[in-house]
Amino acid sequence: MLHRSLHHAHGGWLSSRTSSLVAVLLAAASTLLAAEKPNVILVMADDLGIGDLTATNPDCKIKTPHLQKMADEGLTFSDAHTPSSVCTPTRYGLLTGRYNWRSRLAKGVLGGSSKHLIPADRPTLGHLMQSAGYHTSMIGKWHLGWDWAMEGDEIDFTKPVLNGPDINGFEQYYGHCGSLDMAPYVWVDTGKATAQPDRVEGVTRQEDRYGWYREGPISPDFEIEKVLPHLFDKTVERIQERVKEDQPFFIYLPLPAPHTPIVPVPPFRDASGLNPYADFVMQMDHHMGELFAALQEAGIDEETLVIFTSDNGCSPEANFKLLESKGHDPSGIYRGHKADIYEGGHRVPFIVRWPGKVKAGRETAALTCLTDVYTTLEDLTGQPRQTLGGEDSFSLVPVFEGRETSARKTLISHSIGGSFAIREGDWKLCLCRGSGGWSGPTEASAKKESSPRCSSTI
Repeated sequence: MLHRSLHHAHGGWLSSRTSSLVAVLLAAASTLLAAEKPNVILVMADDLGIGDLTATNPDCKIKTPHLQKMADEGLTFSDAHTPSSVCTPTRYGLLTGRYNWRSRLAKGVLGGSSKHLIPADRPTLGHLMQSAGYHTSMIGKWHLGWDWAMEGDEIDFTKPVLNGPDINGFEQYYGHCGSLDMAPYVWVDTGKATAQPDRVEGVTRQEDRYGWYREGPISPDFEIEKVLPHLFDKTVERIQERVKEDQPFFIYLPLPAPHTPIVPVPPFRDASGLNPYADFVMQMDHHMGELFAALQEAGIDEETLVIFTSDNGCSPEANFKLLESKGHDPSGIYRGHKADIYEGGHRVPFIVRWPGKVKAGRETAALTCLTDVYTTLEDLTGQPRQTLGGEDSFSLVPVFEGRETSARKTLISHSIGGSFAIREGDWKLCLCRGSGGWSGPTEASAKKESSPRCSSTI
């Protein structure tokens, strides 16, 4: 279109110079978004299913008005996937732009006292955004390991934490090392514990079906029920700090919810009419509304790209049977859940909002993986591709600009047990006999029954 209109305007003169001129103009158009250098907030929920939001499930029974508003004002991906169906490996894939099975973690997840997983010389989103001139922060659930100071088998909380998010490109970080049900329950602020544990605490499943967490040391400033609102408060504080500076910012906000302990507080407790899990999802949605209100109040709403997603599908801790009895399925129309190679294990919500830059109210079926965030931000910030970083990543900027697909044509998925699936088009080859995870048939039972490995349509 551009070439044709210019040619008609200038006749034959343009024909000798068309290639170079048009190439320059098209390159300028494709970098229009990149020139904006928006603030970026990347929010990742924990164990939230694709069926748990009205924006990604028309039959959703949980009220999520703020995330629905985000979708109405942004772009919703209906075919978005995590690289793994569990926490730690997905976080590795998101931050590095490469599939998690390329790391030393072949299956499973890390614990609350595990050593760091991502080496300092591995490029991450933190490094990427720093190189583009951004201030970088991580606030929330890290779950990629860091190195506590050890005295024998015990942690010395008075000494600095080494090899935390700071070696992975985050200038500031405030968070908890593992999942919220994993001890120790101690806040670490850029290498230093904010308080020393003063007791050992835990809640068993028998004591609380939803709100259980493993026993371990806990600090006086770490209040389990207040963790979710506390992290949003910290994020709002960071926004208010950074808006005073003449520098764009990148905030990675990995939430601890709605993962166990499932601890909704009033007025959300019992608000869903379903169960505490649904209440907790509603509370999370409310806090997302507070985040958007903070951007409005700071006057940077239109200068800020917000991405919302989840690290894997919903966990059985949500109580699927009870939710089903009330007409709600956290996996929507898809089979399986967290830990599985099936779609419910790794197909997740993925919503992008950038007022005035990403067209509002659009839905796309573009095949997407969370590893694609890396090259997308590389593209948006106008940085050239490097040899290291984003090896399994494709830019979503063309989709942001209105195209139907990115360059991604295939997808490799990974389960908690280390099973693989390969997707191309509507076909998915599952390289396991069962779910590869927790739902039936499990791998052990499928092998016992001599079930064949299978392929299926999506």
